[in-house]
This record gives sequence, structure tokens and C-alpha cells, in this order.
Amino acid sequence: TVDELSAAAKWAFDALGRAILAADGAVADVLSRVEDLTATGPRPRPGDAVVLGVDGCRAGWVGVVLDGGSASALVGATIGDLVTAARLAHPYLGTVGIDIPIGLPDDAPRSPDLLARQRLPAARKSPVFPAPTRAACAATSHEEASAANRAATGRVGLSVQAFGLVPKILEVDAYVRSPRTCRIVEVHPEVSFAAIDPDSVIPAKRSTAGHASRVAALRTAGIEPPPYVRGQGYGADDLLDACAAAWTAARVATGAADSLPDPPETFSDGLPAA
Repeated sequence: TVDELSAAAKWAFDALGRAILAADGAVADVLSRVEDLTATGPRPRPGDAVVLGVDGCRAGWVGVVLDGGSASALVGATIGDLVTAARLAHPYLGTVGIDIPIGLPDDAPRSPDLLARQRLPAARKSPVFPAPTRAACAATSHEEASAANRAATGRVGLSVQAFGLVPKILEVDAYVRSPRTCRIVEVHPEVSFAAIDPDSVIPAKRSTAGHASRVAALRTAGIEPPPYVRGQGYGADDLLDACAAAWTAARVATGAADSLPDPPETFSDGLPAA
């Protein structure tokens, strides 16, 4: 009858409504969990800190994650890609140490660079070079950048090596200003290796002796470097540098790291430089 059909339709409509509400609730719960993770950062996990050490390479960036005593490597074309991949695999990632200048000077050499050089043996100070000024990073050629740096500082030009890092410097400069959940800190792998064992940085890092001494230093610090895989767009030395950066990131996470300087220096960009 018409009444029976109407009752059946009402029951079906009510059932559909209950299903929609249940689905909405499930979706809302998932979205709430995602928002909680992305907006407030990783939930604390007792026992150990999950950290990422990052070094630049031909492919973009190579990273080493320290999680629960194990070290694993990953590669990303951009710093954002790398950190996102690390967060997907390690949701509790909290601190990222990057071998790149953060906080660019306006008119003078940075204290972080000067202090870092003092932490290295006399024969190995060259790996620490002054970060380019912000004016130099706005130039489009090495000649223009060197002239801009000299004009800003009154005396110091810009090396070809330093100018070659400008794209990565600007990439990280933009990334640290974007919404993010991880703490990002600047590290210098050679300074980290020297902190573990000053003798480990005496041989050049790309030499056989330099590779062996740095691997030994990492093992002394409790880190077994991930296996080096050829053809991934990074060098064996890049991988070890990322391990050293991860070692410092772990020390930052536990409050054991030294800040050079302490407190960090700041320039017109407002970013803490240390």
C-alpha cells in the first residue's frame, strides 16, 4: 500500500542519514588526527628522539634519520620533499639538522662561521666559509654576487663554492619561514665530527683515510652509518655528513648541543643564526 511504501522509504531515508552521520564522524576523526599532527607537531614519544640530519647533494638533499638506535637514508629533490618523506616514515620526527646557512648577514661575517672555524684543527679550517650576505644571494651571477658581498661587508667577496650554494641557501631560507612542525637548525658536519673526535677531520673527507676516520667517529658516537648505495645522486661523503648532522640534531633535541653563538645571532631577516 501507499502507507507501507511511505514507511519503507522513511526507514531507508533514516538509515541513510545514520550512515552519512557515521561516515562524517569517521572522516572528522581522521581529519582531527591529521590536523593535530600537522598543526601542533609530533606527539612526544618516551625513550628516544627521532631526528633527521641533512646534507646537500647532486640529487638535491640526502638525509639520515635516527630512530630508536637505527639509521636510515633517504633522498629528496627539495628540502620540503625530504622532510615530508621522513615524516611519513617516522611520524615522531621532531628535529632536523641541515648543513646550510640559516640567517643571512646584512653587512658583516656571521659569528656562527667565525666560531665554527675555531672548533676545527688548524689544518682543517677551510671547510667553514663565510655565509653570503642577503644582498649577494639576490645576485644572478658570481661576479655580481661577489661585488654585492664586497659592497655589503666592505672587504669580503664571495667564493665560487659559496655562490654555488646560493640556490640551496634560498630554498632553506624559504622553507624555514613556511608553516612546519619540525624544529630546523643549522649544523656543520665537520664541526660535529671534530666534536666527536678532533683527529677524525684531519684527513680530507673524500680520501680513503678521511672516510675511514669519520666512520670510526660515528661508530664511537653510537651511529652505524647506513649502507652507501651508488647511483642515488649523493656521494659517500654526503651520507656521512648527513649522519654527523643527525648526531648534532639528536643533541639539540636532548639539550646537549653547543650553540655557536649562544644565544644565536640575528640579522634583519629575524632568523636565529647559530
